[in-house]
Amino acid sequence: TVSIDGVATTGAVQLYDAGSGRRRVGLISATNNEGAQPLLAPLYYIREALAPFADLVEPEGDNLDSIITTVLEDRPSVLVLADVGVINAESRAKLIDWVNKGGALIRFAGPRLAAAEPVLDDPLLPVALRNGERDLDGVLSWGEPQPIAAFPETGPFAGLPAPRDVTVRRQVLADPTLNKPERTWASLEDGTPLVTGTRQTRGVVALFHVSPDATWSNLPISGTFVEMLRRVVQLASTSPSNTKTTATALPPLRTLNTEGRLIQPPATAEPAEPTSQISFPHPPGLYGASEAFTARNLFTPETRFAPFELGPDWQNVTRAAYITAETRDLRGPLFGFALALIALDAIAVLWMAGAFSQVRRRFITASAILLAAAIMLPVDNVRAAELVSEADAIEAISQTRMAYVETGNAAIDEVTKAGIEGLNMFIASRTALEPGTPKAVNPATDELAFYPVIYWPVDPDGAMPSPEALSKIDTYMKDGGTVLFDTRDELLSGFDAASASPATLRLRNILAGMNVPALEPVPTDHVLTKAFFILEDFPGRYRGGPLWVEANAKSVANPARPVRALDGVTPIMITGNDLAGAWAADEFGEPLYATVPNDPDQRLYAYRAGVNIMMYVLTGNYKSDQVHVPALLERLGQ
Repeated sequence: TVSIDGVATTGAVQLYDAGSGRRRVGLISATNNEGAQPLLAPLYYIREALAPFADLVEPEGDNLDSIITTVLEDRPSVLVLADVGVINAESRAKLIDWVNKGGALIRFAGPRLAAAEPVLDDPLLPVALRNGERDLDGVLSWGEPQPIAAFPETGPFAGLPAPRDVTVRRQVLADPTLNKPERTWASLEDGTPLVTGTRQTRGVVALFHVSPDATWSNLPISGTFVEMLRRVVQLASTSPSNTKTTATALPPLRTLNTEGRLIQPPATAEPAEPTSQISFPHPPGLYGASEAFTARNLFTPETRFAPFELGPDWQNVTRAAYITAETRDLRGPLFGFALALIALDAIAVLWMAGAFSQVRRRFITASAILLAAAIMLPVDNVRAAELVSEADAIEAISQTRMAYVETGNAAIDEVTKAGIEGLNMFIASRTALEPGTPKAVNPATDELAFYPVIYWPVDPDGAMPSPEALSKIDTYMKDGGTVLFDTRDELLSGFDAASASPATLRLRNILAGMNVPALEPVPTDHVLTKAFFILEDFPGRYRGGPLWVEANAKSVANPARPVRALDGVTPIMITGNDLAGAWAADEFGEPLYATVPNDPDQRLYAYRAGVNIMMYVLTGNYKSDQVHVPALLERLGQ
């Protein structure tokens, strides 16, 4: 980020993305059935896996040699060949030269590659292959489909967990007499290579020994396939953008506000295509995934500024400053005036009916005037909106619902409301609880005792809560309520762990005026980890930040018991993972914001974390008592 010092505006900030961090990937297939049967097409799963973090180049045509030439002219960083067996000499020379200059060639096996005549020391393959394919699931096969073994610690897939539900039914085999073990990046349980790769001068050549569709293996339809492709693609260098790149709409990751600061995208921000202009639904900022994003700035190198011409009558131009109007609450006077009119109307009717004597008429007239004047006086200390009627109380407790603190920032409040509504849909689909519509509350004026948990998104730019509001929140927590503070700053704290973010500083100022107990990250044996789902962490839109709860010094972990014995419910929870951002969904249940990293499982665990939090605040230590029932029964039997 480059900004003009002392100028806090969007136009004074220029965002850079290190060549986008996005690789340009050319996709080539030997078949032409992409449109007829997309789910069976060789490039379908590759395209879906690469689209979030790469710019795809897919030329049209049937001639393989001309397609290779066209793709290389677009200067891609990565080239994917899906089941391409025979390549003519001219195209081979172009590909070899492109790899030697730094390109990354990713090849996938298939019937065509298996049927091709093996080439000794082929520079376009990392290992020498045997002719034909190995069938582990056929009628005449003696073997069984093989699972994937643990990934080597020295390869590009180091650290990835081996998927337990992925098996390989068919594969092309490397020649064991010519294969080099260091070129095996992934293998099956029986030791045969699944992915091989090697460096060729400045480039990379990799081979997946299975087909790119689900006919040979279910690897392409697994989440591990996406991460494997991403890591191989990251081995290539970035390349400049090109107008021929497939136009893919990228979701907003961070947007610039009017002060030139990167903030979470507002609810009005929409995914933007490369040709989209900067507008209200497409604000300037960073678009894409955290692994690879594109910078979109308010001004581009082509932007030109022209002086504003006032014309010949510029001397007659009147200059005026903006006037900030002061608002005044007129609800009290207006309601009083209406009541006074009703009283006067009733007196007039009685007067016309002759119900009053001459003396009484004068007394009542004077009393009515004094009553009207008293009612019309400004009401500052007592407001009708602050009073909780019996009907409002009954309506509030008729259905269990989660409340959230209204920050005054429309973007944050919309995301919070959409997030709780999305969590409500998930809770209703998984449990017997059907929560009511989330309620926006103002801690200074609203009654908080009706809600078991209050979600508080911390706004660093908002006003500090009043002492009265903090006192009511303190009383609410003391009486058994739970407040979930979400600073939504895990991404910022990840960039600079030594300094606190503005949201964290604001939270510290808020908690400084309250009686907050000692806190600790949720222990692994805390009842919150087993209230409904079994969880190890509590992710939101971001992952990595802990969930802080009240520390219980009296309770210690007992290896013989799966859940620590705890009394009561923690009055406070603190996270920075932006839970509401992960929960937010539209009316059809589709998520509104991408998780960081963009992982569907992370969103699922965020929903599960919300269910556990809701069940925990409603049931307390019930679950810990249940898991101790066998031990209690055994003790009674003794």
